[in-house]
Amino acid sequence: MKLKLARTTLKSKPKTIELAKIEEMLPKKSIFYFDKDNSHKEIMELIKYFEEKDFNVYMREVKYGLNEDEYIYEVHIVQ
Repeated sequence: MKLKLARTTLKSKPKTIELAKIEEMLPKKSIFYFDKDNSHKEIMELIKYFEEKDFNVYMREVKYGLNEDEYIYEVHIVQ
């Protein structure tokens, strides 16, 4: 499954990342930011994937502007 990481600038395109790569990064990094182009269903599948591997996963939408579509997903994955 591929997910899109949050954009670093408003005009840039989001980079993609595989679940396996996220799992590799977990010993060093536990907070990930995902782009609004990911569907809510994809984020829920990410949460389910890691919860099945006995991780605790917390997700929230972070608004960075006043418009409805100006948000990113913040996901904490901890063991």
